Amino acid sequence: MGAATTSFWSAAVGAGIEYRFAPHWSIGVDTITCSSNPDTVSFTGVVGATTTDRIRQDVDLVTARLNYTLGPMPLRYCFAIKRRIERAPTHSA
Repeated sequence: MGAATTSFWSAAVGAGIEYRFAPHWSIGVDTITCSSNPDTVSFTGVVGATTTDRIRQDVDLVTARLNYTLGPMPLRYCFAIKRRIERAPTHSA
């Protein structure tokens, strides 16, 4: 069995968007791209034979999600409900 030791530098860039369509529900999509600089690594085997390999790793990840938020309603929805109640017509008997 052979072994090699080296360090890789990489960069990651990502972006996402989320849309709330109800007081507790939202959907979102995220993407992230990671890439590393290519590097040549030398492997030394058990019998002393040395081989080299060029290594490069690129990863593209896309995540889609549906979220449900636990807890109280967001404040903006509480104020909207309060305004509707205040504007409701009153019926006199």
